[in-house]
Amino acid sequence: MSFERVYHDPLHGAIALNWSDSTEALLIQLIDTPAFQRLRRIRQLGPASLTFHGAEGSRFTHSLGVMAVARRAFDRMARDYPQLAPHRTVLLCAALLHDIGHGAFSHTAEEIFGSDHEVWTRRIVRESEPIRELFDRVSPDFIDQIEAVLLKKYPLPLIWQLVSSQLDCDRIDYLMRDSYFTGASYGRIDLDRILMALRYDPVTQQLVVARKGMAAIEHYLIVRYFMYAQVYNHRKNVAATWVLLKVFEQARYQFKLGNLNADQNVKAWLNQECNQIGLAQYLATDDGTFIYHLQQWQTHEDAILADLSRRFLNRDLLKALDISQLEESGRALLLEKAQYWTDQAGFDSSVYCGLRIAVKRGYTLYDRGINIQTTAGLREIGELSALVQTLTQPIQNVWLIYLREIDTKVKNFVEKTSLSL
Repeated sequence: MSFERVYHDPLHGAIALNWSDSTEALLIQLIDTPAFQRLRRIRQLGPASLTFHGAEGSRFTHSLGVMAVARRAFDRMARDYPQLAPHRTVLLCAALLHDIGHGAFSHTAEEIFGSDHEVWTRRIVRESEPIRELFDRVSPDFIDQIEAVLLKKYPLPLIWQLVSSQLDCDRIDYLMRDSYFTGASYGRIDLDRILMALRYDPVTQQLVVARKGMAAIEHYLIVRYFMYAQVYNHRKNVAATWVLLKVFEQARYQFKLGNLNADQNVKAWLNQECNQIGLAQYLATDDGTFIYHLQQWQTHEDAILADLSRRFLNRDLLKALDISQLEESGRALLLEKAQYWTDQAGFDSSVYCGLRIAVKRGYTLYDRGINIQTTAGLREIGELSALVQTLTQPIQNVWLIYLREIDTKVKNFVEKTSLSL
């Protein structure tokens, strides 16, 4: 048997795990479990590949990346603070498995079905027999330690902060990875400079940043802002998500009527509270499962279900117009007109037209914020950086969703009235 397992990553290069290292041997075995391999079949950015054609990376590649970043960050700090070494195994396992609970279409599924990937991550860690057997070999309470990290209750704050905080290995990897695969050059961050800036504060036992590294963190926060504004909340992503939501609303309606062809796993998603379905049924679904059903539903006798399924598969999406700058009265007037034209065109305005609101919180003190080392002690970055202060305001986007077929009427109405976008 080879002494190394190497995963060649476009961002991090060769991610090598060594069988002679007990922690890395455990990571290899976790990667080989069916529950983790399932992540190969779930796209990191859900339906965003309909907007950015290169955005086809999986939760599998992202999870490996988070583990690789966490290993680099932790091993560097552990050289200066050897007392951290006993926490290496729990950190790297939690980093690797932090997204194992994601369902089909990633975050989009949570909105469609009301599922919670964090709940499912904890369920899979506890209930998936191959994973539990591996963890029980480490120690009887190892699963409890992993769960404590995931719940941000681990007694050493540094460990859970490296997995989930305002400056964590998850965010670092997904910003790098999503920028790379979408081609969004403004999303690039300087990983080396960030890792060199990270520090362990032995007094508070938390993750902090060296004063000289503050510029790298400011850049990271700006990148995060632009990625949300220009990629995650792109109008085509908004439209694609709307279509998927309406597909499954219609599918659920037909299922209740007893008029839907679907396998038992998909029926469980349509019929139950999705955090309560059986583990086997949850793990048996992925992007391919639902895409297959959309392909079948294109010929359904329900014209709306058939049309929406076809629109998603063929990228014949609805339009999304940003009307955030309009007053409430202006939004209501434009929506009323769009609904009238939709009905006039022979489509159901409750399905093919509506408002979609997305709120993005700015930088906050969530999970203790980001603390900078200064000669006067730890200071929160917002106290030191005027740039970061500008990123604290939440952003609300309001989108008018409507048919391509009425696009001209909508735009002409906006131009001919006092509405200003």
